[in-house]
This record gives sequence, C-alpha cells and structure tokens, in this order.
Amino acid sequence: MGNIEKHIVQTDPWANLKEFTAARIALGRTGTAEPLQALLQFRLAHAHARDAVYAVLDQPVLLNELRSLQQASFTLQTQAASRSEYLQYPHKGRRLHTASHDQLTEFNSTGYDLCLVLADGLSATAINSHAIPVLKLLLPLFEKASLSVAPVCIVQEGRVAIGDECGHLLKARLVAVLIGERPGLSSPDSLGVYLTWRPAPGLTDEARNCISNIRPEGLNYPAAAERIFYMISESLRLQLSGVGLKDNGRLIS
Repeated sequence: MGNIEKHIVQTDPWANLKEFTAARIALGRTGTAEPLQALLQFRLAHAHARDAVYAVLDQPVLLNELRSLQQASFTLQTQAASRSEYLQYPHKGRRLHTASHDQLTEFNSTGYDLCLVLADGLSATAINSHAIPVLKLLLPLFEKASLSVAPVCIVQEGRVAIGDECGHLLKARLVAVLIGERPGLSSPDSLGVYLTWRPAPGLTDEARNCISNIRPEGLNYPAAAERIFYMISESLRLQLSGVGLKDNGRLIS
C-alpha cells in the first residue's frame, strides 16, 4: 500500500471546459470538500470584488488624461454624501447634489450632440483602468463624424441614471454613461456603457442601450469603441434608444 500514490485532489470530468470560461467550474474535490487552492482563489477573488466596490475615482489622473486629450470636464457629486449612503440608498446616486446641479445649470450650454459621463458605479477600478483607453479611441471617431461633445462629467457616487440629469442640463441629444459594473468573482473591473437618447430625469432602463464587459479579458478596447460608435451613430440617425434600437453592427475586430 505504501507504494500506491494517493491522489488527494480528484479532478472533475468537465475540467477541459475551463479553457472556454473564467467562471468557477470543474474545481475538483478533496473528499466532500473543495480543494484548498480553489478555496483560496475564491477568497482572493472575493477580496478583489469588495475592494472594487469601495474604490474611489482617481480624479487627478482622469482630469490630467482628459486635458491631454483636449477635453474639458466637470467634477460632480450626487446626493449620496458617502459610499455607505450610496450603497444603502440607491436613489441618491441617481440625482446630482445641488451644487453640482447649479454648476451645470450655470454653464449655460448651447447644446451638444453627445454628453459623456464617467461614473464610479460599483467599481471605480473599472473607470480608473479602462475609461481613458476607450475614450482615446472614441474621441477621434466623434471628431471625424463632426459630433459635438460636451465637457466630460466625472461623477463620484453615481449610478446609470445620473447621465439623464447631466445630459439634460447640458442640452445633449444623447448621453453615454461609462460606469463601473457590479464586480464578479472573475471580473472586478468590468466597464459598462449606457446610451440614452434625449436624456431627462425620470427615464427608466427600457430607454437605454447597454454595452458591457469592456476590459482586456472581455470586450477589448478596439471592439468596444467600434460597437459604441456604431450604436451612437444609429441612435443619432434614428433618434431613439432603448428597446427600439438594435445592435445590428458587424464587428471587424
């Protein structure tokens, strides 16, 4: 018996499927328990997800990058005074603080084709990591298409609907909200983009289009920029968004 090798971890018969997904499948087992390595990886992924939820926007870096792109910007705050308040009272992340509302009102916008909003959402890490690389690809496309772009709104403690108020006050025909998505155990830094035609407070989700999982391991930057620009172009052409706007574009990347 001493010469018989004991296999502590029993592999899962579906283990070959792991190459097709980052999901936690086919982990194997040790007796009736999960293998130690898989358990430790789960705890690490869970810690990364929690860190992403409580991360903050790196506003100095974002502002500096936007200046280098010759893009004006606002730094705004919602009615959520803290991260704890943002998580406990979701509605406060959907409307601007009075001072931020007044800031956009006093700007006296003459109107734009597009308003861009960078909101932390549930993962400021996603904005800090991916928003600027995506914008570096998108802004030249907007310029080539002769689309006017409002100053970028950088919103702390913001949810998707905050774009409705920002776009409305800046008199934009369309708003695109780049926001950190809810972290998963395999993607704590996933970026989403929500498009809304004729933004105004009070709109609901059926009025929006979403492009999600933007990150190098998901929808890569060139493919994301191509899809976003296509959807924006179609929204402006058809003058609608949401359930009436379909993603029929064929990606080249």
